[in-house]
Amino acid sequence: MSTTHFWESGRRYVSDGGLETDLIFNRGVDLPQFASFPLVEDEAGRQHLRDYYGQYAAVARRAARGLTLETPTWRASHDWGATLGYDDAALARANRAAVALMQELRSSYDDVEDVRIIGAVGPRGDGYVAREAMTAAEAAQFHLPQVEAFAEAGVDVVGAYTMTTAAEGLGVARAARRAGLPVLVGFTVETDGRLPDGSTLREAITLLEEEGAADGFIVNCAHPTHIAPGLQEGEWLARVVQVNPNASTLSHAELDDAEHLDPGDLPLLTSSYAALRDRLPGLAIVGGCCGTDARHVAALVGA
Repeated sequence: MSTTHFWESGRRYVSDGGLETDLIFNRGVDLPQFASFPLVEDEAGRQHLRDYYGQYAAVARRAARGLTLETPTWRASHDWGATLGYDDAALARANRAAVALMQELRSSYDDVEDVRIIGAVGPRGDGYVAREAMTAAEAAQFHLPQVEAFAEAGVDVVGAYTMTTAAEGLGVARAARRAGLPVLVGFTVETDGRLPDGSTLREAITLLEEEGAADGFIVNCAHPTHIAPGLQEGEWLARVVQVNPNASTLSHAELDDAEHLDPGDLPLLTSSYAALRDRLPGLAIVGGCCGTDARHVAALVGA
């Protein structure tokens, strides 16, 4: 029996924006290693997150849309956790605590029509560079502990964001399958619309489709004008259900070197995003990534 997932229901959803860049540059929150998951460990950190996600609940409320709450766990995997002094047990606790906070928020947003929790998984390495690529089997083993923590805590779906290789995306999908969870797999692209490892979006998504590994796909952390060249015609385009763009037209390398936040050109962001929507018939979740905040996401929803 086939399962209809929430993003296939015909309802549209608001996602959040660039969590880490908003906290660092707009709110002055210190995030070592660009990691937001430690904020769930104390009340002051949790309040920062409540304030942040509350903006997007307001956007969803005004637009009469559903809302997806992506856990602040993009860096809450073994290698990044180790650099912050987290062992495996502490990481599992933090991942479960992040889901618990999202559940608390969902309960408080009783006037938003539908709220779903996405357990966010990030790449093992840098989200902008494809170095020391893993095989799919290695990636599945690496990401499984985080995905199992999500399953224990009760997320609606796993979301892999900013994957730089198809193999790592496939590994996350396999881990989610082992944990019994649906999964959306997301890739980032460079200015030419290709993944950082040089493969095309079509190639990456087709590889996962051949295995039936994912329930849908995401593109994030790139400006719409960078995503557009990668949207080669084909049935695979209907499988892209979420696009969270960067605000800036700068390349990943330029963003890495930037000392100040580039909020981008809002009219260009919205018009170029609207052009993407016309090519992605399955697009159901609208949000932002680096450099975006609630103002950007509200404009994208309106576009």
